[in-house]
Amino acid sequence: MPGGPTINDKFPNLIGSTQDTDSFDLYEYLGDSWGIVFMHPGDFTPVCTTELGTAAKMEEDFATRNVKLCGFSCNDSTSHKAWIQDILAVTSGKVTFPLFCDPTREHSVALGILDQTNKDSKSLPMTVRSVYILQPTHHTIALMMTYPASTGRNFDEILRVVDSLQRTTEKKTATPANWKPGEDVIVNFPLTDADADETFGKDGWRTVEVPSEAGKDLQKHYLRYT
Repeated sequence: MPGGPTINDKFPNLIGSTQDTDSFDLYEYLGDSWGIVFMHPGDFTPVCTTELGTAAKMEEDFATRNVKLCGFSCNDSTSHKAWIQDILAVTSGKVTFPLFCDPTREHSVALGILDQTNKDSKSLPMTVRSVYILQPTHHTIALMMTYPASTGRNFDEILRVVDSLQRTTEKKTATPANWKPGEDVIVNFPLTDADADETFGKDGWRTVEVPSEAGKDLQKHYLRYT
């Protein structure tokens, strides 16, 4: 995995310390749940403080979708504990999910998430704002997002892509641009029209007419909604 794991790779287990324990095991923590591991350039930094507070206030939204959160930064547990108090004071978000500690940067190097242009007071590189959404059971990476240190993440979007991943994992569908839960989804491209009849019912899906298919007798139209 040069440069770190990518989509469909198994996410490496994180074994070590959090703010609450010195024997954390990511796989054990996640169990059969979906997981989100999200990296932060550093404790006591302004953008990260707003992000952790937002994540804490949305933790129940993720929990109802069977998703567990895990933060990550290159700081130790003492730092995490103190920072959590600032996060609560500033955002009213109480961080109860684990914040993994990687002060040696061993895990950050393996994941390929260090930004050599963004360094801390000790001139050590800090992490980028990576997000890994992990599928249950096997902990494979379903989706990755990476933001620079200067841009805070949109947790509404992270929640939306969780909805998309769960919807399309369970059904033979895909989601179009700007899709939101409750809106029509796309019939998965590999399915023929006959497959779509069998999967969704003859009246359970529709074809969008496009110029390239006009007048053709096709076994599979490429743009179909259900």
